[in-house]
Amino acid sequence: MRIIGGFLGGRRFNPPAKNWPTRPTTDIAKEGLFNILNNRIDFEKTVMLDLFGGTGSHSYEFISRGCQDVTYVDKFPGCVSFVSKTAKELGISDHIKIVKADVFKFLQSNSRQYDYIFAGPPYPLPNLNTIPDEVFKYNTLTEDGFFVLEHNPSHDFKNHPKYREERHYGTTIFAFFGY
Repeated sequence: MRIIGGFLGGRRFNPPAKNWPTRPTTDIAKEGLFNILNNRIDFEKTVMLDLFGGTGSHSYEFISRGCQDVTYVDKFPGCVSFVSKTAKELGISDHIKIVKADVFKFLQSNSRQYDYIFAGPPYPLPNLNTIPDEVFKYNTLTEDGFFVLEHNPSHDFKNHPKYREERHYGTTIFAFFGY
């Protein structure tokens, strides 16, 4: 896997191949998403939340593009350990807060707001359809911010009241939500 843009652009990181509990976003889908974000976000002023953070790929991209304040959340110890180690190797530990927690419990207890929230949950997650409701129920997103949920064609969010648009990259779909 690689970081696409910013001062870390081109750097590679390799999550363990065995017993890895995540499905990393493909480079093609990630590149497409960041082409959109480049036109919508001032990375240096953005406070970012990475839910179901997995490999940390989205967190690294944001920091590489100038974001100073990233919160990464994942419940799997191997993921948390890998991201902590990788952040140190990349020299970005000062810009990422790593939280080992269940995402739904984190959202319930979190009192902070974020300008951009990304969620890349496991596609078979039984309550994946509730993630947008949870983000908005707990007032996690700033008024001008937006939330992107990665999912596959098995899920459809077009009727959600906060849904704005979606982009397709093969079977990867990014649904955009906001106020």
